[in-house]
Amino acid sequence: MYKNYFYKNIEINVQKYWYKKKIFKTIENFNKKKYYVLCMIPYPSGNLHIGHIRNYTIGDIISRYNRMKGKNVMQPIGWDAFGLPAEKTAIEKKILPSIWTYKNIKNMKKQLNLLGFSYDWDKEIITCKPNYYKWEQWFFIKLYKKKFIYKKKSLINWCKYDKTVLANEQVINNNCWRCDNKIKKKKLSQWFLKINLYSKQLLNDLKYLTHWPIKVKNMQKNWIGKIKKFKIFLNILNNTEKIIIYINKVDFLLYITYIIISIDNLISIKLSKKNNKIKKFINKYKKNYKKKIKGINTNLFAIHPILNVKLPIWIVNFNLNNFNKSKIATPKFNKKSLKFAIKYNIPIKLIISKNIKKLNIKKKKKIIFKKFIYLGIIKKNILYNLMDWNISRQRYWGNPIPMINIFNNSLIPISQNKLPIILPENIYINNLITPLKLNLNWSKIFINNKYFKLETDTLDTFIESSWYYIRYTCLKYNKNIIKLISANYWLPIDQYIGGIEHANMHLLYLRFFHKIFRDFGLINYNEPVKKLICQGMVLSHSFYYINKKKKIWVNKKKINIILNKKKIKFIDKNNNNIKYSGIIKMSKSKNNGINLINIIKKYGSDAIRLFIIYAVPIEIELEWNELQLIGIFKFLKRFWKIIINHIKIKKKKKKIEILNNKQKKIIILLHKLINEVTYYIKYKQFFNIVISKIMKFINTINYLVLIKKINNLILHECLLVLIRLLYPFIPHLCFKVWKLLGEKNDIDYISWPKFNKKLIIKKLKIIIQINSKFYTKINIKFNYNKEFIFNIIKKKILFKKKKIINNILKIIYIERKIFNIIFKNKFILKYIN
Repeated sequence: MYKNYFYKNIEINVQKYWYKKKIFKTIENFNKKKYYVLCMIPYPSGNLHIGHIRNYTIGDIISRYNRMKGKNVMQPIGWDAFGLPAEKTAIEKKILPSIWTYKNIKNMKKQLNLLGFSYDWDKEIITCKPNYYKWEQWFFIKLYKKKFIYKKKSLINWCKYDKTVLANEQVINNNCWRCDNKIKKKKLSQWFLKINLYSKQLLNDLKYLTHWPIKVKNMQKNWIGKIKKFKIFLNILNNTEKIIIYINKVDFLLYITYIIISIDNLISIKLSKKNNKIKKFINKYKKNYKKKIKGINTNLFAIHPILNVKLPIWIVNFNLNNFNKSKIATPKFNKKSLKFAIKYNIPIKLIISKNIKKLNIKKKKKIIFKKFIYLGIIKKNILYNLMDWNISRQRYWGNPIPMINIFNNSLIPISQNKLPIILPENIYINNLITPLKLNLNWSKIFINNKYFKLETDTLDTFIESSWYYIRYTCLKYNKNIIKLISANYWLPIDQYIGGIEHANMHLLYLRFFHKIFRDFGLINYNEPVKKLICQGMVLSHSFYYINKKKKIWVNKKKINIILNKKKIKFIDKNNNNIKYSGIIKMSKSKNNGINLINIIKKYGSDAIRLFIIYAVPIEIELEWNELQLIGIFKFLKRFWKIIINHIKIKKKKKKIEILNNKQKKIIILLHKLINEVTYYIKYKQFFNIVISKIMKFINTINYLVLIKKINNLILHECLLVLIRLLYPFIPHLCFKVWKLLGEKNDIDYISWPKFNKKLIIKKLKIIIQINSKFYTKINIKFNYNKEFIFNIIKKKILFKKKKIINNILKIIYIERKIFNIIFKNKFILKYIN
């Protein structure tokens, strides 16, 4: 009956059992240590791709492992269901965005269940449902009342193709992050969230994220962009106004010859009301940035704070950055400043007094700085590149902003008892219509016997994904956005998994929202995520042909290869000349994905899970290779066969009292395996090494079975351990064979195997070096990690004084061999015992 590995029947039956029994349902248990595992919330695009599967498989392995370690594990799932793709697809297919979204959710949920992920489906979030976005509207109002949110006319990033605004984080190389088309600058009245207020915290708290990839932290560090500058106030001749400028070096002031101000500087705006030429100049350039720099003379002069000379002030045809609307021009050091000065015939020589000329650079800086401090015209400033987050979107399929227009277009928030403002799901839209142009009944609200117009912008969908992880902890709680006791039990997230491409968007917004919730007294922790994994992308071969100057991507299964005079040519069934585009990220848009359902039918979900984990380390890019998948499938069939053949041998179980040398070796190898697998899962997350070691051990016992050199009882013990070690990776097969081996309890409730320390004790000699020179040797009983070994060194050998520890520059640990401690002070050796 069980001779062949019937993976289809096994997987379907096991999945039905899990679903029926709600095996993975989680509740708060304050007597048990919690473990919160979360993969980034997916967008319901229609079909899962292998990138999704890789992400969720990693999360599921970590969940199942920690559950076996006795922890109360929560692994929820949800859907980031609002957004532009649904709206664009609805326009293209002439259907409702809601129909497309819910259909995709149903389809993707089915696919997730086919892969056996251990989700608690009672905690499923769908962000386009009113019971979720109601609380987002509620929090928007709280933020507005606390002046964290404001609306103003601003020059924004506009995607003409998608017909919506983009936040700065959503513009990559001046292109839209989603459609890759060039963005334009446009002036619109928009809603902003004051993320800039948290720049310092977001930057400084990166040092506490010790289990985040260094690359992600560096990306956020560079994006937030701490800048040290001097803020200087310059008087304007015959005017009460002052010009504020920021400079990097104080001595630059000796070389200023003129000042430029942006078209949105307050001085420019005031002058435009009086001067028609300046007004025309500003109106011409305020909407669009021009590469060629042009200027207009204001006929105003700033007074040099030291030399007391006049510095002409010019308006230029672009906006400067968010904190600096005016700049000094130093033609001596800056080519652009020189070019502009020559073009407009601005004098470029500055008369410096003989006394100052004679001074060296250091003395110049000191004199200038002291004088400025004395006069009160200089101030040290720390600034950040991070600009306030533009959260308005000019689209329909999004969360309505809970504000209404009253008299004179002034805005007030909706009262709490009117929430949620429900977005109707039955509106058909076309490509020419945006909410700005719609005149719909839903955009009006009846209050105190009067109709008021609702705000028609919707919120950036990154808002929904910035706090969803908190709502998982109290999804059915209706008294507040967060249930404090639940949030503080589950948070922070112990393990978060998602792509590195979200470093400066989702991951930054997630940290920002968490800090706001903390400051509102809704949670107690500073950071949302303890440990972050950024899995590598899944790659595949890609092909295309050109049609009307546009790339048409073709799936490789629809391509024929023709060899012609030692040259390879690709054509499709329509004889289009196909070009090879290399191995790139697997995606729908590039038509280089695979049909997941077909692959599951062919090999089973356990084989796919194991291939994804075994092929390469989880942080490395994975190239899709069906031949490797076939190899994994054969391994599973071999493992199945070993177990079935073992079951057929009917021998009474009895405990072996005395082990011979060969039997001892097998048991020692087994316990070494448990030790190594546990170490590589818990500390390193080197899942590919784990599988490699398990495979090696299985091949060993299979060989011993073939040559009849293994006791049946020892083989039984080995198989029970192997099944438990493999359970997080291939849960369906393990569930089935655990029962076939006669175990009464389901493997879902069985604990992780423990290794016998006495069996595998082997003293390991570690060489201790000080400043790369031999100092001594120590014996370690186990292959512990760097922190453990360092603690032993501190206790047994040295570092009785604090100044010794504080003098350590870095530690270099070559695993199992050398522990090298590098000190800042080379004379430190005299303090070491």
